[in-house]
Amino acid sequence: MSGEPQDMEVDVVGSIMDAVNEIAGIGGECKSIFKKECANLTRRIKLLTPMFEELKEMKGPLPQETTEALQSLQEALKTARELVKFGHDGSKLYLVLEREQVASKFRDVTTQLEQALNGLSYENLDLSDEVQEQVELVHAQFKRAKGRADTPDSELFEDLSTVLSQRSDKDVDQDVLRRLAEKLQLKTIADLKQESLALHAMVIESGGDAGERLEQMSGILRRLKDFVLTENPDIDASDNEKGSYTCSALTEKSSSPVIPDDFRCPISLELMKDPVIVATGQTYERVCIQKWIDSGHKTCPKTQQTLPHIVLTPNYVLRSLIAQWCESNGIELPKRSSSSRCGKSGGSTLDNSGDRATIDVLLQKLSTGTLEEQRAAAGELRLLAKRNADNRVCIAEAGAIPLLVSLLSTPDARTQEHAVTALLNLSIYENNKGAIVMAGAIIPIVEVLKNGSMEARENAAATLFSLSVVDENKVTIGASGAIPALVGLLREGSQRGKKDAATALFNLSIYQGNKARAVRAGVVVPLMQLLVDPSAGMVDEALAILAILASHQEGKIAIGNADAIPILVDIIRTGSPRNRENSSAVLLALCTNDPQNLIVARDLGAYEPLSYLVQNGTARAKRKAASLLEHMNKPEQPPSS
Repeated sequence: MSGEPQDMEVDVVGSIMDAVNEIAGIGGECKSIFKKECANLTRRIKLLTPMFEELKEMKGPLPQETTEALQSLQEALKTARELVKFGHDGSKLYLVLEREQVASKFRDVTTQLEQALNGLSYENLDLSDEVQEQVELVHAQFKRAKGRADTPDSELFEDLSTVLSQRSDKDVDQDVLRRLAEKLQLKTIADLKQESLALHAMVIESGGDAGERLEQMSGILRRLKDFVLTENPDIDASDNEKGSYTCSALTEKSSSPVIPDDFRCPISLELMKDPVIVATGQTYERVCIQKWIDSGHKTCPKTQQTLPHIVLTPNYVLRSLIAQWCESNGIELPKRSSSSRCGKSGGSTLDNSGDRATIDVLLQKLSTGTLEEQRAAAGELRLLAKRNADNRVCIAEAGAIPLLVSLLSTPDARTQEHAVTALLNLSIYENNKGAIVMAGAIIPIVEVLKNGSMEARENAAATLFSLSVVDENKVTIGASGAIPALVGLLREGSQRGKKDAATALFNLSIYQGNKARAVRAGVVVPLMQLLVDPSAGMVDEALAILAILASHQEGKIAIGNADAIPILVDIIRTGSPRNRENSSAVLLALCTNDPQNLIVARDLGAYEPLSYLVQNGTARAKRKAASLLEHMNKPEQPPSS
């Protein structure tokens, strides 16, 4: 019997890990209006995995309160799993119509998870420092997110309400149906069939009682199906039964000669405008296969083989044959569809072309070109990504990021520079940051930071800074070995390289676990050198980093050992307002609970400039200076007379 409690603990941890793995498997693929909520919830839960792995390896029984907290966490994760699963597989119509209720469930599960984590006493667990700090970071994220879930897409809800209010099909605005089909991604017979199955599952779950809301949703689904069939007259009843796909339901069709089968997309059965080849060698219309992939499918629709990668390669030969056939039959050559953001003006090569043809050519060269072609293509993508936000979206959507990441390991220095700089420019767009990290870019970027040319190292540091804006990435980057490499660049880099390294180190050091890493990597010495070298123009950056590191015990010791106090007192006396503020913050950290440092500061004449700062400094500087003066005044208090 003595082994039963420990067995129960193992079962709880194992069950938790199973739930986390299941959530991770589906949460990132959610395509409903709650995609953002599912992704955020999944990302935070995945970051708890290292804690569960360490708990699983622990020997001996866990404290009773820890076991109870884990059981609460287990229940919260079960709820989260069901919610994420419904966000992935559930009825899209239901998620919109009951959006307030679903949003409330996301708020509730966030609160439930935060409370469960709050019940964990880390002092009773033998967790590594890095894991404990990561869990605390996730806990803080749940705490901030608690009660903050937004209600998504009010316009979509209004459109559905409009359709519901129309008694006759003739009264329904076709533009409203078109918007619904686009936003809900119910543009094909297969999409509609999947939604029908989701509604059917809800009927079964309700015990056969459809209820008014389910009947309303069935009515909307019928109208959407009629709309898709009307807009795509080539689809017949037999196609519907087979679940054949219609592609972009909104293109007009005209009478034309019989289209050769080889010119038809196997998905839409329509004449291809932008044929692309997938990994299995089959050719599809770009927009159709992209939607297939975006829906979470990982196989070739025609052969059912698993796709080893999802790079889409333009089929220029077939495109040329289709153009010749159209010309000989007097048919207007179909225009290739562009990305939703590719056609906006911005002055780049891409914008002027009006579609993704330029990017397609460049990606083809990145994938299969010679070394010279790869170098030129990476350089062109670098320039395109620099020009405007629309290009950054289009380049990422075309699948450039994994190809650029693979080029980070090339032995050709110039190609490597282009690749890392292109990723830097792409990372400016917020949504691309996650895609870059998910493509496994961090480790290769760190290798470039260590071993690349000076330009490549500078841009690698800038890329890490850009990616570290996202809290979770601070943990990943810190654990990748980036910090010693950044310290190396800070020590020996060019003027620009030192600035790039400093900004990245500042951002990374905001995360508690990275402060010790920076100190152990020797960051304090080059920072002190920058403080006494005004010609370097980096006093601001050095002081800002020291102010963060001084809040950590190891940082405080290292700064004290570097004889920083005379320099700090001098800056408080003569520096800019911002530098006086940071210097007083560092000095306060060094002098708190350290009488010896306090005496040194006082003997160096800190009292007078601190008194001036209390009267004339920034708000933060006034607080720090006042605290320092309070400490200095204590040993000087005269005895009572």
